Amino acid sequence: MVDHLAFSDENAERIAAVESFFGGSGKPLAEYGRVLVGEGRLLKLCRRSPQPKMFFLFNDILVYGSIIFHGRWYKNQHIIPLEDIVVEDLEDSLDMKNQWLIRTPRKSFYVSAASPNEKQEWLKHIQECRAKHLVKSGRAPNNNFAATWIPDRASAICMRCSDKFSVTHRRHHCRQCGFVVCSSCSKGRFVIRDISPKPVRVCVLCFQALQAKHKWTHTVDKNWSDEDELSIPMYESSSEEDSDERYEDHRPTQWMQSQNHIENSSWSSY
Repeated sequence: MVDHLAFSDENAERIAAVESFFGGSGKPLAEYGRVLVGEGRLLKLCRRSPQPKMFFLFNDILVYGSIIFHGRWYKNQHIIPLEDIVVEDLEDSLDMKNQWLIRTPRKSFYVSAASPNEKQEWLKHIQECRAKHLVKSGRAPNNNFAATWIPDRASAICMRCSDKFSVTHRRHHCRQCGFVVCSSCSKGRFVIRDISPKPVRVCVLCFQALQAKHKWTHTVDKNWSDEDELSIPMYESSSEEDSDERYEDHRPTQWMQSQNHIENSSWSSY
């Protein structure tokens, strides 16, 4: 069914609608053979708490963004090729029910659905689309994934030196291991190509391990300097990604058919 939808007016209109939701800040999504398979709101575990995000599953990419006004305006668009994604089913936690893990080379993160059925449908559709995409495109799956960040509130102390965090002794994250660490234990900066071409924050142990692995001792001064802090891309921006977003009642995920969206059901087959 997905192949039949690829060149339909209905599919083109849906993709154009998604592009309009992100406005000028988003990238063009219409490509030859691309199909919008499904869409829905999921909770994404950010640094401080779970936040609602809008996800769009295509037959070759996964797109998500922050919700400004549901159904009309999203920002912070992220586009992930399906060959770079692996999903892992997880048990419920205290903070996240119906959760699973999305692993990618640049960022790995937890998401949760509104119900167990919706969670299983998301997992099934992502895995099926990814498998079909790999066969059709001939691309090799990526097996190099970023560490999952430990949430801020999961640790009251630095996970390297055990010093207690405070207003002045702030939390940071190592981009290599995902640990919550203090500034003293994360002065190191190192280039992790899948994350950024610029040096990013790493903890002292990861810096030593990366330095030894790559034997880049001659670039130590360049790779670890707090002066590079402003140029380091953050995984989650406290001013945008973790801000309080406009909350509305959860709308069920919609999966595409050759007909219009099915409004009275959370799921529909291809």
